[in-house]
Amino acid sequence: MKESTNREKVLKKIRDAIIDKSDNPYQNIDFESSVFTTNTDSLDIIFAEAFNESEGSFIYCTDEREFLNNFHYLATQKKWEDIFCIDDDLSELLQLSRIKFSSDIQFFNQQKFGVTKCEFLIARTGSIMVSSKQMSGRKMNFYPEKHIVIAYTSQLVPSIKNALKEIRTKYPALPSMISIITGPSCNLDIEYTKIIGSFGPKELYLFLIDDQS
Repeated sequence: MKESTNREKVLKKIRDAIIDKSDNPYQNIDFESSVFTTNTDSLDIIFAEAFNESEGSFIYCTDEREFLNNFHYLATQKKWEDIFCIDDDLSELLQLSRIKFSSDIQFFNQQKFGVTKCEFLIARTGSIMVSSKQMSGRKMNFYPEKHIVIAYTSQLVPSIKNALKEIRTKYPALPSMISIITGPSCNLDIEYTKIIGSFGPKELYLFLIDDQS
């Protein structure tokens, strides 16, 4: 009987709300304008600051020559081994760095470093957009212990909204997988303790090459 009474009370409130409609007090809301404050810095600076805050390692390169020098230096100093790359364009570029890497898919599971491109860089959140349409496919962005992304300043966009708009223009049929990467993988599932690399790369490197100067 009590359940029936409670149910009737709820239904009565719903009926009253439908009958006694009040005017919407918020009729002039602007849903098109950005809710974010305007930042006058360039997109590469905005991206770098946000990317570093998410615990990614950001390396700016004025051109591909500087990228090759930076990549060779880091790989040598940090003793990067078992580097894997299956993107043809990147493979040609990496060969010039004189750092040993593999493109043989049968050795994929043995690789600790995965080198990939990306679709776009989202400045506001310091995020990297990747998709299944890339030559590196799905696994390369998430399987290796350490993920190295090589991107260009022409790939920078202000927000996720802009990135989605650009990827719709880039591909007549959207990729079956579009993902946003913000920093190394982590979670807070165990007593709210941050655990890095629990389900993906423990380290994320972004080499940003300036192709607009």
